[in-house]
Amino acid sequence: MIPPALATGLAPDDVRRLRATAEFVRDQETSVLLSRVLPGLDGPELRAVADRCRFAHAALLVFPADPPGLRAGLAACGLSDDVGSRPSVVVRDRVAARHGLDAADLDVRILRPAVHGPSGERRAVEVFALTVPPASPLSALAVHERDHDHEAHLAFDVDRPDPLVLRGLRACLARHGAVADGGGYNPHEDGTVFYFATPPGTKTDYRRMELYASGDHRDLLAEHLAERPNPERDPESAPETDQATAPETDQATALETDQATALETAPGTVLETAPGTVLETASETDTETAPESRAAETLLRLLTGAWTTQALATCAALRLPEALSPDVPLSAPQLAREVGASPEALGTLLRYLAMLGVVTEDEDGFRPTALGRLLREDAAGSMRPLAQMYGGPFYQSFAHLEHSVRTGEPGFDHLYGENHFVHFAHDPGLAATFDRSMAASSRMFDPLPSHPVVTAAAAAPGPRTVIDVAGGTGELLGRILTAHPPLRGIILERPHVVAAARDRLDSTGVGDRCAYRVGDFADVPPAGDVYLLSRVLHDWDDERCREILGHLSRAMPSHADLLVVERLLPTDATPSLATAWDLHMLCNTGGRERRADEYARLFEAAGLTLVGHRPLPLDAHVLHVRKR
Repeated sequence: MIPPALATGLAPDDVRRLRATAEFVRDQETSVLLSRVLPGLDGPELRAVADRCRFAHAALLVFPADPPGLRAGLAACGLSDDVGSRPSVVVRDRVAARHGLDAADLDVRILRPAVHGPSGERRAVEVFALTVPPASPLSALAVHERDHDHEAHLAFDVDRPDPLVLRGLRACLARHGAVADGGGYNPHEDGTVFYFATPPGTKTDYRRMELYASGDHRDLLAEHLAERPNPERDPESAPETDQATAPETDQATALETDQATALETAPGTVLETAPGTVLETASETDTETAPESRAAETLLRLLTGAWTTQALATCAALRLPEALSPDVPLSAPQLAREVGASPEALGTLLRYLAMLGVVTEDEDGFRPTALGRLLREDAAGSMRPLAQMYGGPFYQSFAHLEHSVRTGEPGFDHLYGENHFVHFAHDPGLAATFDRSMAASSRMFDPLPSHPVVTAAAAAPGPRTVIDVAGGTGELLGRILTAHPPLRGIILERPHVVAAARDRLDSTGVGDRCAYRVGDFADVPPAGDVYLLSRVLHDWDDERCREILGHLSRAMPSHADLLVVERLLPTDATPSLATAWDLHMLCNTGGRERRADEYARLFEAAGLTLVGHRPLPLDAHVLHVRKR
């Protein structure tokens, strides 16, 4: 019989603790957990705190015999074993200080496999891993650390942080017995961490908690550090400063946002950086830094966003993700031979990609991360076409954004002398890349086959037809037909796109239930039961949208439903991908993103009415529309 420790890659106690932590993270409701961490926090005050804080992750320290054993242990606990790892310098130093050891003799890594909360929200288990080989003198250390759980903590992300909110949260935690216990600012993620010791009466087993706030809040951090009972920093009390502590978010979102800005690291994103990158902790020098200097640092990071776009596009063009191996690290010279590049120059690019979290680097070389693997051409949901578009024609057109802002004319039209649809139609290769780039964001379609409109059509007696207007290569229609065999489909598209859609739908096994129509919006087929209009209206101005919706309204029977997929602009200053895409539409299509009420008015003008809307992945929404 294989001993449990060898079968899973971790000792039985570590497996038990890891499974318990993962289950804890999956099960906790934020408000309930806050009331347990801070006894006495209830009523309106609890609701106010829960409205601003989201439970993000729980952390623990485990002791694998070797790195493969750790990943086997993660897999055995139902956690992803392909997340990147990096050195955890501060945890290493804290452990060394507790046991009187030389920190150089300890190998501590940090990983953050993702899990999902009760409502499907993305969270993480933060795993610190100290390698303890069999029969190692560190075995006694491992027993002590398991018994005392010094490194265990809970983390909460602060939603829409500002100085008033952060001061209010800190004051609330202090009123309920939490004590300031360090913190730090990460210039790479532009995020600030506030650590607290939980109160003696806490109803959880966790002794520490943290608040993570996006943005530079070092002025408030200085106040926080000054409130510590023992402000002298030492390895035992120093925060985990080798990386910001936010959990993972949808990695595709981060890559997709890079059309015009730096890689976005919103609350919830784990940025995997090169070994040795550390969270910049507040110091006496930091507290004296002028706000203007900090603003300059932030602005400088924003100004280099174009470098990120081109680095990702170059990574895709060189096919680095295909050359990299998740199992065997490769050096820059090895990769240079593989992709045909200068070893020294490629090394520079790889280090930048490591800073972005696209690759990881250790003493043996480079490996791809989950982000990097999304740039492989053969990856499920590959985002390589997006890198090609945002680093290619759309990158060139953004150089003419000023022209767009001054005149209202798309920068794309100004640069190329024609509308982007017309321009792509003249270049079959570019048109194919554009169509693939649209499909690259298709994870927003994941919930649509289970939309009540679709499931009702599938359950209805007799044949039911779903008509996808300007449906591209059929990504959405194919998902719906695959999920619901009783349904039939029709796709309306331009000639060269119809050919690609036919190939795609045939390859997925639903082509025999799909008909194809070549035409424009004026040619919408009548007599459908469900109509789809996905990411079309944002390409056009209001007048053209009213025309398109008018064609749909005239074609739709009275019983038919229309599902419109678009990104909705927020009604306040809440960060949203729709805000970035609104700028993209201005510069490249002449269209715009809109609020829900703006779409409702467009529908009304066409004799339609907005029934409601639901959120989708990647900040998209599906709007349910019917005839009046």
